[in-house]
This record gives sequence, C-alpha cells and structure tokens, in this order.
Amino acid sequence: MTHVLEKPPTSQATAALTPAELAARHGLTVSGARVPLRAYVRDLWRRRHFVTAFATAKLTAQYSQAKLGQLWQVMTPLLNAAVYYFVFGVLMNTKHNVPDYVPFLVTGVFVFTFTQQSALAGTRAISGNLGLVRALHFPRAALPVSYCLQQLQQLLFSMVALLAILLAFGVPPAASWLLAVPALALQFTFNAGLALALARLGARTPDVAQLMPFVLRTWMYASGVMWSIDRVLADRDLPGAVTALLEANPAAVYIDLMRFALIDSFHADQLPPHVWAWAAGWALLAGVGGFIYFWKAEETYGRG
Repeated sequence: MTHVLEKPPTSQATAALTPAELAARHGLTVSGARVPLRAYVRDLWRRRHFVTAFATAKLTAQYSQAKLGQLWQVMTPLLNAAVYYFVFGVLMNTKHNVPDYVPFLVTGVFVFTFTQQSALAGTRAISGNLGLVRALHFPRAALPVSYCLQQLQQLLFSMVALLAILLAFGVPPAASWLLAVPALALQFTFNAGLALALARLGARTPDVAQLMPFVLRTWMYASGVMWSIDRVLADRDLPGAVTALLEANPAAVYIDLMRFALIDSFHADQLPPHVWAWAAGWALLAGVGGFIYFWKAEETYGRG
C-alpha cells in the first residue's frame, strides 16, 4: 500500500485564500467573538476575582477626591431622604397613617438607590470602558456585573447607618432581619440583569445614558419610596390595570420585602404571599433574560 503525503499549500494557493479562510486555516478567531452560552458562563465564572477586584477598586476611587471620602456612600442617600421627608412627608403629609415613617422612608430610599445606581452604571458599562474592552479579551458581561457588585458593596456599607436609624426610632432587632439577605440576593440578580440589558442598549445608543435619569426618576415616584402603595390602594378606587402595575412593579416589590424584613414584622403586618413570588420571578426574568440579551451582542462591543 502506498501512502501519499499531503503537500503543504503553495504560496500561490495561499494567496488565493480569503482573509477569513486563511485565519480559519491557522486557528485564528475574531477578537471578542461570541462563544457558546455555556462556555461564556464558565469564562465569566473564571473571571470572578477580576469582577470583585474591579468593583472594589471602583468603589474606593469613587470618593477618593472628596475630603469626607467614603462617608459620602452613606451621606448621599441620607441627604436625599432628608429632602424627601421635608417635601413629601411634611409638606405633602404622606407620613400620615404610616407607622415609623422615617425608617419607612430611609429604607425605601436606600433600596431604590441600589437599583437606580446599578441601572445608571449599566448604561455606561461598555461605552465608558472602551479602552479596556478593545485592549483585553474577557467576557464583557464582567463589566456590568462588577458595577452592580460595586453598588451592592455600597449598599451594605450604608446598611450600618440604616440599622442605626431603625434602632434610634424604636424598631428593635428581630429574627426577620435575616430575610434581608435573600431579599438583597434577589434584588442583586434583578439589578445585574437590568444593567446587562442597559449596557447593550447604551453601547449601541449612547443617548440612552442621557434619558435614564428621567426614566428612573419617574420609576421612583411610582415605586412607593416616599408613600405607601398599600394605603393608596386602600383609600382610592384605582383601575385594575393601575393596581396590577403598582403591585407588580419590581422596584416596589424589593422595597416591600426589605421593609417587611426590617420594619413591618415589628408591627405584626403580614406580607402578601405574592411579593416573594414576584421578587423571584423578576430576578429570574431579568437575570436570565438580560444576560442572554447581552451575550447575543458580545462580538459588537468595542467596535465602531
């Protein structure tokens, strides 16, 4: 039996190949090309230490130029809460019939700020880091996720002030405070999915970043941060569609969970069972949906 050895391609044959065919022959791939979803998830998990370090570095640098430094992590939401208390609680009297209005308000502000800042950071996660995206090969989802982790770190730092406020206004420690852990885990998953979806939109259309503050401000007013949705639904005969939207609003759902864990259980109020279902559903929908939506455009980030 005779064995015929395959001849290496001649320079003439090589010259006839297109650049894509030539790259494929030598095992070259497109920089930032989208890999299969399962491999993408594994690659992102391998970069978890980068995600954590990037988030911590961003958090440290955020207030490095301010004289009060990291204290602004707590002071900013507290100052916002003070303004809302004066405008809504005093002038508009939304504190009427709301027990422990100050803890109620501060909890709402802190929890909504977590989602608000995660969304704002998500819109600029790609467009604000183009140098990093174009220079290094890594799963781009690491950027929006790291920004959400940064906001979670900031919230946990601020929770010390929140718990101090609760104690100062007579809300005693309770076992229900432990429910804050799963509530924050679900909210973080929702925020990460939202940030991933907005990161893709912001990478394609930078004007999204200019529009988001107005969208988020409207969302805040509809989320019961400064007023009780339950009181409004009990006092007013609103259309069924409006009631359903208010009850299913993801920001309001996560605020309700945290208020129940920290405050409402002290008054023996019962949390409607649908709230945990809504919280898990929104986390699953946004987390999985936002991740896949972002991954589908992986090869487009950093181009143009």
